[in-house]
Amino acid sequence: MATTRHCWKCGTEYTLSGTPGRSETCHHCGSDLKVCLNCVSYDPRVAHECRDRRAEPVAEKHVANYCEYFELIRREYVPPPEETVRRDKAREELKRLLGD
Repeated sequence: MATTRHCWKCGTEYTLSGTPGRSETCHHCGSDLKVCLNCVSYDPRVAHECRDRRAEPVAEKHVANYCEYFELIRREYVPPPEETVRRDKAREELKRLLGD
């Protein structure tokens, strides 16, 4: 499988040139694209899960942020493990019930 720039959640390829802006979302699943999970500096094994020491810490890695060091990563899409999918569905259901 080829490496592509794609949505961290569903794997839909990002075909536009340049980097996505803070307000850009995936046209397939609606997830934000300028997020830590889509950045070349994201690394869950380091402090604040970011290899770029200049960047401000971001609490929610799946939500768009203002990081000026963001660069969309090229990689193969690997679907999230079933545990993550189940957790995300539960969060969406809770948001729906609470009206968020």
